Amino acid sequence: MNRPPAPHRIFTACRATALAAAVCLTVAGCSVFGGTDSDSDTGTSGASGGGTKVALITHSAEGDAFWDLVRRGAEVAAAKDDIELTYASDPDPAGQAKLVRDAIADKVDGIAVTLAKPRAMRGAVAEARAAGIPVVALNSGIDAWQAQGLLGFFGQDDSVAGRALGDELDARGAEHALCVIHERGNVAVEARCAGVRKTFGGRTENLYVDGTDMAAVTDAITAKLRQDPTVDEVVTLGAQFALAAVDSVDEAGSKAQVATFDLNKDLVKAVRSGDIQFAVDQQPYLQGYLAIDGLWLYRTNGNISGGGVEPVLTGPAFVTKKNIAGIAKFAANGTR
Repeated sequence: MNRPPAPHRIFTACRATALAAAVCLTVAGCSVFGGTDSDSDTGTSGASGGGTKVALITHSAEGDAFWDLVRRGAEVAAAKDDIELTYASDPDPAGQAKLVRDAIADKVDGIAVTLAKPRAMRGAVAEARAAGIPVVALNSGIDAWQAQGLLGFFGQDDSVAGRALGDELDARGAEHALCVIHERGNVAVEARCAGVRKTFGGRTENLYVDGTDMAAVTDAITAKLRQDPTVDEVVTLGAQFALAAVDSVDEAGSKAQVATFDLNKDLVKAVRSGDIQFAVDQQPYLQGYLAIDGLWLYRTNGNISGGGVEPVLTGPAFVTKKNIAGIAKFAANGTR
């Protein structure tokens, strides 16, 4: 992306008296994490965090609701484990690396980090390890975490998920899939479309869009569908992009179906109504929870999830019209 990245965001979560009211957020960044139900949880808890400080540092862009789910899972684990949790994000890899270095300077006791752009994070991660700070990866970087010496990885193998989605498209009789990539160079999202291409028997074509501009995303998909009416399946890599694709299909007068990776409560409604065929859920809440809990287990009991040689997989989990009812209540709570 050529536009300057949005300012990073930083949040601190503290121990609550009860797990149900686990989160105390103190804004210390340049902008607020707006538009989430958890904004109402900003009361004081008066807790010390048990003396253990952990930083969760992601590549999230401003306003991406996916990361709300990751953060909520991390906050619940932090509350359970009596950890003082700081959350920070920057979509620019250099900015994300700086956040890791800031956490090192803050003398945190552990770091959980996403490796969407692994090469850019290598130096900062090495500095954390040299400082004796345990580091785990989550969400992205399944092919990089071991090489960079991290303790573990919590997330989805996006290549496996992409291949599973390709098989599903074959089963549904699709012939020409348009895979919409909203962040060029992000190893996780690129792997999804590459996985689809490996197993899907029809034609797979990538469309790169600017995921920070939803109007532009809709326009780009609409234009492509008008240009090529043979596209009968639009595959998106995030819930909000799937909902935009539904609008694009309508605007283009296309007969294409829409399938997606990832889930949120609005997408649940779209799957239930049939506007979205299915979603491949990587369970982001679980990623955040396991990453923080994994660091706590390492510090308190020397446990290494996956033995340091295998990733802890949180997906893919297929969500269809057949099983959507059992997931809807969790999505409404903001945890799926």
